[in-house]
Amino acid sequence: MITVFKETAPTLEEAQKIVGGLVEMVHVPDKPDMQVLVNESGLLEGLEFNSEASKLCGQVLVGPAILLEGDAVWT
Repeated sequence: MITVFKETAPTLEEAQKIVGGLVEMVHVPDKPDMQVLVNESGLLEGLEFNSEASKLCGQVLVGPAILLEGDAVWT
């Protein structure tokens, strides 16, 4: 349940469409060249647990996630 971008970053509008709402950035521990984007109100909305994103970030994450790496990282 992770959409990966490596070469071109999604626009804010594209990211919001993928995660289904407002975007929150979660940093990946020990990997400063990676970012994960999730729905910032996903827990309140009762979105499904995202085991893949949770494992990557070391915290509970829910709903669709976006992984940004390489040239796709937001600055």
